[in-house]
Amino acid sequence: MCMSLRIEPREMAEVLIKIRKMSLAQEMSVKLGKSLIMSGDLYPADIAPVLAPNKYGNMAIFPMVWGFTHKSTPKLLANCRVETADSKPLWRDSWYRRRCVIPASWYYEWGYPLYEDDSRSIIEHRNAKKIKFAIQTEGSDITYIAGLYRYEDHGDMQVPMFTVLTKEAVGTVRNIHDRMPVILGKDSLQDWIRPDGEPHAIVERALSNMVFETAVEYHRSPTEFITA
Repeated sequence: MCMSLRIEPREMAEVLIKIRKMSLAQEMSVKLGKSLIMSGDLYPADIAPVLAPNKYGNMAIFPMVWGFTHKSTPKLLANCRVETADSKPLWRDSWYRRRCVIPASWYYEWGYPLYEDDSRSIIEHRNAKKIKFAIQTEGSDITYIAGLYRYEDHGDMQVPMFTVLTKEAVGTVRNIHDRMPVILGKDSLQDWIRPDGEPHAIVERALSNMVFETAVEYHRSPTEFITA
């Protein structure tokens, strides 16, 4: 689940301009052969703007590649279940020491169509063709998604990689899918990224007030290529 995100270029123009000028972002783009557009629809393997602590412990923006790698699978591990993040060896160190936040306009999820007066049986509901929904935090232009990160060796450099934390769906999202990302309130961001923070307690405060609508299929436009 949560296999794509949306970053509206106008809403995050200042961040995108700043991050594209960073030497780390430019080195990642060259050595990994990846785009630095970082707006529009983003998928695993893309570079995205991510919030993480700088060397002083303050929240800062960094470029990171979406998805951990592991020898057991050729697929990128784009999601991590919060229920096992503190126990599985792949995630445990990042859970306790390297937590991050992925700011997005919304995330996408595939689910069954919903109707106000739904008299269909469970079988009819499950047999319906799934559709794509755009889901975001109610009353906010930015949806803050909790994640973990680590550094991996790729292209002769140490590359920061992130994964999205997921949990059981709550609120209205349960009508679409049984899982959802861990969504943080703005007041929890600094606590979340602190290496000495209490991740379990912060997850308990994760937001549930999400809104959604049928997703619009966007075509990349010149406005998504922001330059300084």
